[in-house]
Amino acid sequence: MAEMQYIVDHARQAFATGKTRSLDFRIQQLKSLKRMFIEKETDIIQALKADLNKNFCSAYSYEIMGVLGEIDDAVGNLAEWIAPQHVKKNLMTLRDEVYIKYEPLGVVLVIGAWNYPVVLLLQPLVGAIAAGNAVIVKPSEVSENTAKLLGELLPQYIDKQLYPVVNGGIPETTKLLEQRFDHIFYTGSTSVGKIVMTAASKFLTPVTLELGGKSPCYIDKNCDINVASRRITWGKFLNCGQTCIAPDYILCDKSIQPKLVEQIKETLKEFFGEDVMQSKDYERIISTRHFKRLIGLLDGQKIAHGGDHDEAARYIAPTILTDVKPDSKIMQEEIFGPLLPIISVGNVDEAIQFINKREKPLALYVFSNDNQVIKKMISETSSGGVTANDVIMHYTVTDLPFGGVGHSGMGAYHGKHTFDTFSHKRSCLIKSLAMEGVNKLRYPPYTIKKVEWTKFLLKNHLSKKKLCVFLLPLFAIAAAVAVKLVFY
Repeated sequence: MAEMQYIVDHARQAFATGKTRSLDFRIQQLKSLKRMFIEKETDIIQALKADLNKNFCSAYSYEIMGVLGEIDDAVGNLAEWIAPQHVKKNLMTLRDEVYIKYEPLGVVLVIGAWNYPVVLLLQPLVGAIAAGNAVIVKPSEVSENTAKLLGELLPQYIDKQLYPVVNGGIPETTKLLEQRFDHIFYTGSTSVGKIVMTAASKFLTPVTLELGGKSPCYIDKNCDINVASRRITWGKFLNCGQTCIAPDYILCDKSIQPKLVEQIKETLKEFFGEDVMQSKDYERIISTRHFKRLIGLLDGQKIAHGGDHDEAARYIAPTILTDVKPDSKIMQEEIFGPLLPIISVGNVDEAIQFINKREKPLALYVFSNDNQVIKKMISETSSGGVTANDVIMHYTVTDLPFGGVGHSGMGAYHGKHTFDTFSHKRSCLIKSLAMEGVNKLRYPPYTIKKVEWTKFLLKNHLSKKKLCVFLLPLFAIAAAVAVKLVFY
């Protein structure tokens, strides 16, 4: 307890110096973080290999590149992001300065996830630094090699008082959550998300929860099955299925299931070869505990393809399950592994009904050549995000907010959305001491005449689009003069 309090208190003291408010300081810290990736790329990739069997291409493409992109976006746009944002005025404030000022929240906590232990920890960190906060950085202890490495590297490249790294397991995280923060950003499971939110409620600390859920994938009969199969196979078995927005299960008409299964099998052979276990492009389950949980989900299921596994190697082959019952064990929790259930539905209406009976997912996927089917699925369901005729790709668009809804999370990030998450939008109005006459309307004593004048001003405010912009200040001045003549 004392150690965690010491770390948080020192970060708060460092924040109180005000140096994070400087644009130059924020950019310098972000550039230093980028330099870490350039100089320590090999070390980072080796840690990811040790934890999840990620090769160079996978580690760089799905971990490092995402962070570098966020850094470049923040550095290139930060001056614009932190500038005062002027807003529309009403007739009573036409001569005033009215704007939103973006301010740092203070000391924030970022808790990362083990499945993408670099990008899911450091993307939020980038936005928190850009917004001018002090940040307590907590890597997931499950990806122990990456956590240890980041604990060593980050203090070498960015301010270690403002951005300390806390490593450890459940006891350390529990003690950390007992401290007071100005925001908590957590990526992980719904069950732990509830614990984080409960801890935050003690101090009324706002939270961003990036959780998960069972992301459905509906395949319409009016669809190119070959293309759909390739894209789904890539997204489902990426990182051995350990991706929060991987398609969790497929909904489709029973008539297309045989072709779908064959196409996925052919695609798996193309992607990973005859022996998937020997492929350098296929990752591993993060731990023995997660391995055993996944194997347990296979009980009683009809395996159409795959099912091979090796506990010592933490290997589970890409597995397709057919004739899956909606109430089976595998449909009761997020799979988070290389198991793909296929469930029969008669049409898009049945698919929508199936989806809406369950918790809102983090992502939803629909494949169809009929744009009306796609629009129907989007309009009649709810999810954190949607990609049509592909999977996962909405995550890659920086200008799209990424986040969940309901049990799949709250809040969003990526690009400026991360900056916004870690910023307080402060409302500012600077008024002149002149033209006091117009304020007579809002001062007692209140009369019917004042109400009539208020109605007149409101009516003209609502119809001001009909007026030329350059006439509005003149109108406001005239109104002020009229009010002064009437009430003084």
